[in-house]
Amino acid sequence: MNRPAILLTAAALALGTLVPASVAGPAAAAPPTEGVGASASGPLAAAVGHRHPQVLSVRGAGVYRIGASLAALTTNGHIDWTAPGCGGVVHAGATGSWAGVILLAFRNGRLVEVGTATAPPRSPAGATVGMSFDELEAIYGRRGSLIRNDAGDAEAYLVRIGSRVELFTGHPIRPGVGYFQVGPASFVERNFRQGVSC
Repeated sequence: MNRPAILLTAAALALGTLVPASVAGPAAAAPPTEGVGASASGPLAAAVGHRHPQVLSVRGAGVYRIGASLAALTTNGHIDWTAPGCGGVVHAGATGSWAGVILLAFRNGRLVEVGTATAPPRSPAGATVGMSFDELEAIYGRRGSLIRNDAGDAEAYLVRIGSRVELFTGHPIRPGVGYFQVGPASFVERNFRQGVSC
């Protein structure tokens, strides 16, 4: 485990959640014509110092596809650091244009969650971190719903797409979305509703 890389990545993601993002409403969030993994340009990309990828979908992001092998991604140089979690889950950081933008979770050596606390990336429908739950409702309509965890102390906006979900959770110090994650409902939604089991 590379502790300095973990600390730097955690600090970068924490900064991304503490600094309010200036996010336009649903009309301005229309999907661009670029494909998955395309780069964004503009004030946020310039301020961060590199170009951010655009789209995070239930299939994943770039080479970080749900179901991808941790061993293969590591061998191909796509994993920066790893840290063991509860119940055999391994958390990892991405490399390249996704470094500091997404966090990964693997269970049994397979990618089961991709999450971000930054904007971009956005969902294929145009939803991003920093939006309000009302803005998500305007984007998704009946396709999504506001849910609460089993303890009743947190809410999130959930969009089901087959057996996978997009989950937008609240921000710890301001209203709206602070984290956007995708993956199988059996992992992502279950962890939100029930909490981590250990």
